[in-house]
Amino acid sequence: MPVKGRVVVSNLYCKGCELCVGACPQEALQLAVDRITVKGYHPAELTSERCTGCGTCAIVCPEAAITVYREVIRQRPPVLQAV
Repeated sequence: MPVKGRVVVSNLYCKGCELCVGACPQEALQLAVDRITVKGYHPAELTSERCTGCGTCAIVCPEAAITVYREVIRQRPPVLQAV
């Protein structure tokens, strides 16, 4: 079953250290170069649909600024029809 993930980064806590960007095995995170936080940092953001919700980014984040949501996408079994 394929797994789809979603990451929410807190702009209040993220300091743009890029540890999550480097740790993501799916390369789904980047720093947001088009915005800054109130503390003056470019926060990390999810930039790809490839996130699987593995949680590696949240584990390496020293500020605990990342929350990971994971969804298992269930495929329906094929419907058999009588002939």
